[in-house]
Amino acid sequence: MLSAGAVPMVAASVLMMRPVGDDVPTSIDLTPRAATVQASAGGSSPRSVDVIDVEVQRNDTLDRIFRSVGIDSATLTELRQLPDVRKALDLLRPGDIITLTHADGALLALNRRISNTLTLSVARAGDGYAVDYIDNPLEIETGATRARIESSLFNAGREAGLSSETIMVLANEIFGWDIDFALDIRRGDEFGVIYQRKFQDGLYVSDGRVLAAEFVNRGRTYRAVWFESADGAVKGYFTPEGRGMRKAFLRAPLDFTRISSGFNPRRVHPISGRVRAHRGTDYVAPTGTPIWAAGAGKIQFAGRKGGYGNTVIIDHGRGITTLYAHMSRIGRDARIGRKVEQGKVIGYVGSTGASTGPHLHYEYRVNGQHKNPATVPVPSTELPAAYAAEFRASAEIALAQLRLTDRGAAAVASR
Repeated sequence: MLSAGAVPMVAASVLMMRPVGDDVPTSIDLTPRAATVQASAGGSSPRSVDVIDVEVQRNDTLDRIFRSVGIDSATLTELRQLPDVRKALDLLRPGDIITLTHADGALLALNRRISNTLTLSVARAGDGYAVDYIDNPLEIETGATRARIESSLFNAGREAGLSSETIMVLANEIFGWDIDFALDIRRGDEFGVIYQRKFQDGLYVSDGRVLAAEFVNRGRTYRAVWFESADGAVKGYFTPEGRGMRKAFLRAPLDFTRISSGFNPRRVHPISGRVRAHRGTDYVAPTGTPIWAAGAGKIQFAGRKGGYGNTVIIDHGRGITTLYAHMSRIGRDARIGRKVEQGKVIGYVGSTGASTGPHLHYEYRVNGQHKNPATVPVPSTELPAAYAAEFRASAEIALAQLRLTDRGAAAVASR
């Protein structure tokens, strides 16, 4: 039990205390204080009330949190018996904030944010507790920006006010099948984005969906719009003509550091010193980096393969196969005859076989002939014809907004 003004100690949680009353400061005061309030309607026995914000840490439990602030553990048992409360209480995530109001160890109220829009509120009511779920909806605004790249996409995006998540959507979900953001980006490239911004009570929360985007790379312009059909059957990013931005094959099947050797029919082999064709691309990455299936298909081979070391070969149909070599180990789901989806982990970067260091050797073959995976045309997904009219109506609005970002940039440049 805590006395008035006592400082509760918590081993695994950050505690922040604030006074109860109308004069609550706008920022949390880390100085422990207690407020004296009437403990009953008659006001016969004033008690010290503490309001404590607890930030959940890794491996925290409610039982541990309650005990550390001096609240009777029997109270937690009582709360867990309330309908629809146990799951909301026990699912703790690091970083969550739980607000506890108690008087000398007796819990008076508990508030816990379930999501960005929903808060659980439990308050003492007579001999029990009243439960309420407070809805705090997000307000969605449409934002627009345009930027020119001076050093990197990430830096340009951040300077333009985009979140890290939105920048990654541009690089991975929208343009990553057409542009190699490790090799193709040049100073002077530019991009425009129409995107959602989420607010709550007037305060910015996060970026939302990218609605339309344009990227100019080496003078070539790529555009994409988000489309979701009314029946929910079709959704994704498409070109203004209705071709899917998501292609049948990834340009790079892993998150790599650099390319150490590209497709080169006259390369000097680093081990033998002889001129020997390099019919694939070598992606340098740390040992253990996940390797993804570049496209959907069926596992044709998985095992040890001479100088390739641990290798997986995927048959994608239409005469197309891809090969992934030098793995430290093969993924548990990469078994001969099994189907695999694009982006599924099939193994991990290593240096097995004839290798000078950890990297992925990746090959793309068409009817047995090696092709340069960096330049080979990759098929895209098409918008079903039945949704063409609905798509055009939606795309026209998004593209019109995107054109305004270009005009805005031109106006700024002319000043």
